[in-house]
Amino acid sequence: MQISISGHQLEITDSLHHRVSQKVEKISKHFDHLTSTNVVLHVEKTRHIAEATINTKGAMIHASGTADDMYTAIDTMAHKLDRQVLKHKEKMTNHYRGANTAKR
Repeated sequence: MQISISGHQLEITDSLHHRVSQKVEKISKHFDHLTSTNVVLHVEKTRHIAEATINTKGAMIHASGTADDMYTAIDTMAHKLDRQVLKHKEKMTNHYRGANTAKR
């Protein structure tokens, strides 16, 4: 999986890069069909915003997190992405139980 991290009005330090990579790798353990991830970190006055877009087979998942601290914003964004990826994975699984079940 390819991870692209960029910053607007913000320099991406090694610790921010490591934190984002760690969170995205954790999400990729839940779902194998992630192709690329684009993460944008930016600051507006006192608000720190982390936005991410994940491209998967069949869907594009977007989430953002806002907080007073950039690390908290990254954690919030990762939590939202994790829930959305698990929801997408649940939709993709086949719930068909066989020919013996009767439709009502």
